[in-house]
Amino acid sequence: MRLDILFFLDYNIDEELPWHSTISRTRQLFPEPVFEEVFNKIFTLCVDKGMVAGHTQAIDSAMIKANASMESLELKVPEESLEDHLKKVRILSQADRPVKTNKASGNQQTITASKEEIRDLRTTQEKWRKDQNQHPGASSKKSKYTSNKTHYSPTDPDARVSVKPVKARKLNFFSQMAVDSAHHVITHIHADYADKADNQCLASIVYPLKSRLQNNGLDWKNLATDAGYSSGENLAFLERKGIDSHIPPHGTYKGGPEGFTYHQEGDYWECAEGKRVTFRKIGFNKGNKQKHYFTRRGDCKGCPIKTACLGKSKEKKIAITYYMAEYERAIVRSKTRMGRKMKALRQSTVEPVFGTLIEHLGMRKMNTIGIRQANKNMLLAAMAYNLKKYLKFDRKMLESMAKDAGNLCFELFQDIWRILSLFERMENSSTSSRLQF
Repeated sequence: MRLDILFFLDYNIDEELPWHSTISRTRQLFPEPVFEEVFNKIFTLCVDKGMVAGHTQAIDSAMIKANASMESLELKVPEESLEDHLKKVRILSQADRPVKTNKASGNQQTITASKEEIRDLRTTQEKWRKDQNQHPGASSKKSKYTSNKTHYSPTDPDARVSVKPVKARKLNFFSQMAVDSAHHVITHIHADYADKADNQCLASIVYPLKSRLQNNGLDWKNLATDAGYSSGENLAFLERKGIDSHIPPHGTYKGGPEGFTYHQEGDYWECAEGKRVTFRKIGFNKGNKQKHYFTRRGDCKGCPIKTACLGKSKEKKIAITYYMAEYERAIVRSKTRMGRKMKALRQSTVEPVFGTLIEHLGMRKMNTIGIRQANKNMLLAAMAYNLKKYLKFDRKMLESMAKDAGNLCFELFQDIWRILSLFERMENSSTSSRLQF
């Protein structure tokens, strides 16, 4: 029995504790703002105790297992004539483990992917089946390629199939968390959909986190994350917010084309033959904003490297990210002494906190249904973590003060001993001088 926890909750030793079902039902009945308000209150206590510096935050994410099985997945169907299509392919859509109630809405049961995405997915599935033929268990009916574009969970419609390299596909939620660098206090946490990328979740962390820090009189200056949060939009967004981002660029950014020199003043590229590739328009490639540069057709006539440079095209085209300047500034920051320090700081700050939450505070798996309940669970785990930090902080301060006082007393005794030894030597010297006379 933890007497310190009972004392903090104002419970007597002989007082009956609430049943677990009472706590779980209360968790379902109270709305999310109540949990966020309690989290903010505990965070304010930590700030008042001097546990939060605020100037440097480390952000990371982790996949948290949802309360749903991959065997219960069902196929999505076309939007037109939903009932007719279900009658035709019900045997194909039947789950390995049928559920009693399908909690997914009609929109979640419908295919929303474009024709191009479905075509690419079909190609991927055929390649996957071919590659899986030599693997044990490939002939089992449970061995299937699953995607959020083609499957959904009737048990928990908010759960998503997460895809990670060298890891099995599972139904998960995405936990996004920020930790202060001073004493590893959690400053923000929330649940998100597992089919998102890290760089799609950064803005939803920055807005509430910056507001929470400002409400407690703290100024946020530095952000340390991994390359998963890197994108041109995020780098520009953080610069507008006045935050120095220490985010290594992701592997897809390669800078400008090889053999071309960029001239910022005129906003053009110059090839090895001295010809200009000038800016023409802004375009998009798979949702990514780009700047498009072109040469004039006459510029490349008679060029000795025309075939190698253009191929079958009649003019040179350079498509590069709209946020090239932001990427270059991020690369420079990552190579500085401060950038290397921030990388080590992130690894030693946020990752151990996630390990504690998952291993010891009930975040290994969500035992509830829905993203709202998952968000409450994550907030509760963060509250428990910060409370334990808060309760231990005074004890650590007292131990540190006692250690400093002991060191000070030891140094004082050493000084007194030196002074007494000096007087003793002076007295002995004076006595020997008198004896000589």
